[in-house]
Amino acid sequence: MAIILHLSFGGAIGLMFLMLGCALPVYNAYWPLFLLFFYILAPIPYCISRRVVDDTDSASNACKELAIFLTTGIVVSAFGLPVIFARAHVMAWGACALVLAGNIVIFATILGFFLVFGSNDDFSWQQW
Repeated sequence: MAIILHLSFGGAIGLMFLMLGCALPVYNAYWPLFLLFFYILAPIPYCISRRVVDDTDSASNACKELAIFLTTGIVVSAFGLPVIFARAHVMAWGACALVLAGNIVIFATILGFFLVFGSNDDFSWQQW
């Protein structure tokens, strides 16, 4: 039960950093909210590959590796977009730093969720 509490606290802290990067009167630019799409899209390829692939084979397969590749592309894009916004003077560098801190916390929370609930036991997220 404490694990779920820690994961939800991590998600709230990450979203707080994202909102601070957008809504502080010094920055006042809401373009970083496009990162919410990356937060939603990041776990989808891995979830689909877990449903399609049978885990009885210990060897790596192409579907799982494609899912990891797509997830990595989404995560790298989520870190690159704020830097591009800051370089194009769409948002300030301070807002970029807050958004990048939020990215670190959010993606660490997503990773923690899959590490804790990713196994195929009775306490798995796949039964939900």
